[in-house]
Amino acid sequence: MANIQVKNVPEELHERLRRHAREENCSMSAAVLAAIERELSRAEWRRRMANRPIVDLGVPAAQLVEEARTERDKELGIE
Repeated sequence: MANIQVKNVPEELHERLRRHAREENCSMSAAVLAAIERELSRAEWRRRMANRPIVDLGVPAAQLVEEARTERDKELGIE
């Protein structure tokens, strides 16, 4: 397994990481690895979303959401 060494970590960031690791009941290494994995997954997701074709719904998405909410409220008897 490969190793990574990070130098010159700002003291505030180091303390936040230490606190996060303690709250998650894990080591700082585990917390750093989880954060890296999370950020890489987010970046990959953003790239996939950016490459998806644009879909024309014919109406603004906000209008569709409002219509769905209105229908839901009618079904629930909320008006």
